[in-house]
Amino acid sequence: MSEQVDLTTIPISPDGGNATAASSSEDSGNPVTVFHDKEHFNTIHPLTNKWTLWFTKPPSGKGDNWNELLKKVITFESVEEFWGIYNNIAPVSDLALKSDYHLFKDGVRPEWEDSQNKHGGKWSYQFKEKRTCNIDEIWLHTMLAAIGETLEDEQDGEVMGVVVNVRKAFFRVGVWTRTIGRSIPGRGDGDVAGGKGRSPEKGKEVLANIGKRFKQVLKLPASELVEFSGHTDAANSGSSRAKAKFTV
Repeated sequence: MSEQVDLTTIPISPDGGNATAASSSEDSGNPVTVFHDKEHFNTIHPLTNKWTLWFTKPPSGKGDNWNELLKKVITFESVEEFWGIYNNIAPVSDLALKSDYHLFKDGVRPEWEDSQNKHGGKWSYQFKEKRTCNIDEIWLHTMLAAIGETLEDEQDGEVMGVVVNVRKAFFRVGVWTRTIGRSIPGRGDGDVAGGKGRSPEKGKEVLANIGKRFKQVLKLPASELVEFSGHTDAANSGSSRAKAKFTV
């Protein structure tokens, strides 16, 4: 993996780069976005949710604990912060084998056991032709769909995060959801998001729509299928490749 830029240098606010340059832009009354200057911007576009980027480094082969491999990189809440981070981290194509990027809503760990994930599942697709796969573009579009809240309708409350896995034989991209299409045990009556109050048919419809939008983001032909599987099934099988519950 190529050496990553020191994350403390990433501009994560209008005050983050060169203060003089930012002040000069503000004084002139001209808005400067991260698209004009990735360090000296003065305009912020807030996201609907805060998001946290995580990284899983490759195991050393010495019995590494998952928590030792999983590292929180940074949390952000604006379009400009996202691009500041994206422009300063290694692209997926440069990551070592058995590395992962995880982009999850703040407060949700990218783990099956997390309280907001344990009743859920994921849509996933494997790109097996690695040499012809533009994984950097695919992962960027997947992240933009997540933080732009376009993978689901506003009231759905299903999408928890997105993941990319770098493996020897493939790249795998996934979207994690809060449920597997039915109500979550123990939720309050007011919690409609995440399955409460939905019929199994409606729950499956919501998840299927997420899968279809995910498939569009990946620009897959109709003949290719994305698969949905439950985290509990994956945990019980001891593999992230559990049997698919359904496909689109």
